[in-house]
Amino acid sequence: MGGPPVKVTTPEDAPFPLTNVDKYVLSLTDEEYQYHDWEEVKNIIAENNLSVLKRKPSDLRRYMEWTTQTKAEYESMTNYLLHHRLPKTWGCLPFIPASTIPFEDPSDYKVLLNDWPYGLTPNLTHIVVWSRIAIETDVETGDMTPDSRHDTEAFVRRFFIDRLGPGGDDKVLWFKNWVALQSVRALEHIHVIVRDIDKEVLDEWTKDLDCHKLLN
Repeated sequence: MGGPPVKVTTPEDAPFPLTNVDKYVLSLTDEEYQYHDWEEVKNIIAENNLSVLKRKPSDLRRYMEWTTQTKAEYESMTNYLLHHRLPKTWGCLPFIPASTIPFEDPSDYKVLLNDWPYGLTPNLTHIVVWSRIAIETDVETGDMTPDSRHDTEAFVRRFFIDRLGPGGDDKVLWFKNWVALQSVRALEHIHVIVRDIDKEVLDEWTKDLDCHKLLN
């Protein structure tokens, strides 16, 4: 992207609301940072204590700077994602999905490695599944409803866990950030954390599908 690099050095300069955890991370060096391991991530998700998930200090600073630069050039993170990361067949908001149920039709979701993952141990991989269908949330809590959680769980099992075969249950975790924790709120997405997965499998999950390509 064009223009000089933007330096973001303090919480006051942040291009999105920082949590108390983010502010704490910015006070650390990378050497002081403790990476999230599998058991910790599993407990965080089980307790729905998602606000404690954090990036490595240098990654968080770079993410803040990149977000500031991206918003300056594209006006919003949504515009950047639509231009560079999401299927061209989706077009612009509001989307016209093929289905009314999230994650039912492959043309309505896109699986990508997270460009800015949380600070995880090296054997863990952070994936984002983007959806052009709204995932229902509770208007008061901002968390998923029982029905949307059930449907999303079924998708994660079908797409990720079942493809890994026996033992797949112990290699895949998922969550959807509460609305208040989302840095890209206009586009629906869930997070998937997997462990000890070969690159070939990751490539298979994140490959471009024909239904995501514009016809010539």
